[in-house]
Amino acid sequence: MTISAQLLQRADLIGTQVITRDTGRKLGVINQVWVDIDQRQVVALGVRNTLFTGEQRYILLDSIRQIGDVILVEHDDDVTEALNTYNYSTLIDSEIVTETGEVLGRVRGFKFDPETGDITDLILASIGLPWIPAQLISTYELPIEEIVSTGPDRIIVFEGAETRLRQLTVGLLERVGLGAPPWESDEDEYYQPITPSSNQLPSGARSPVYPPQRSRSDYEADWETAPRRRRRQPEYVEYEEEEYEYEEHPRSRQVKPPAQAMPIELPESEPTADPWEEPQPIRLEQRQKQEEYDHE
Repeated sequence: MTISAQLLQRADLIGTQVITRDTGRKLGVINQVWVDIDQRQVVALGVRNTLFTGEQRYILLDSIRQIGDVILVEHDDDVTEALNTYNYSTLIDSEIVTETGEVLGRVRGFKFDPETGDITDLILASIGLPWIPAQLISTYELPIEEIVSTGPDRIIVFEGAETRLRQLTVGLLERVGLGAPPWESDEDEYYQPITPSSNQLPSGARSPVYPPQRSRSDYEADWETAPRRRRRQPEYVEYEEEEYEYEEHPRSRQVKPPAQAMPIELPESEPTADPWEEPQPIRLEQRQKQEEYDHE
């Protein structure tokens, strides 16, 4: 392989055209770099018709014959679609954290040896978006030997790795005194406490609340220390006595007239019949029928 420099950055390859050596045919442009993070090596380059459109294809690093202003491959067959990228990573926007939990930033690029593919340094910043110009944000270089372990979206480095960083660019905000590296920030991040799974409740369940248990001595202590309530004394209000003159008027007593006695009619003679005898039927006098006369 013929190279134009000893080490390359990821940003140097993005947008570079891929051309075949035998026919000079343009196969597309580089849009991604794939890394085996466990081996710390670059394994393949992603190719599309343009930077954002076209079918995704791949070139293995071993198939590249020359890297310069363009990337040369031997034949069209060197660009393939059969590559499983599940076990590979792009490293872009991965968070870098020390063993003690100190956040150093995010990966926005890396340097590697194009002959072997070995990664030598990580380029990090507070924002891991490569399309942001380096003049706007401060960038730093971290040796690959500082990595302790890696995950899908996180890279853990040794404690104190921030002291071994090399600053590449000074951002605009840091120039005017408004920006600072993430590990020099005075603001403490708030981490939401995680409830142990043994104490978690299912959805919709309420946590039982029990009153605190108190002993007899606690109540006696509260009684002794509680302030005594003073009984409120009644307030006496003096009122000025007003003199009133009363006139006595004798009240005439009205005497009701005596009630008149009702006369009682007594029988003229005493009854001769025995009141205990059965009463005789009353005989009514028969009325004689008068003769009817014809009136002339």
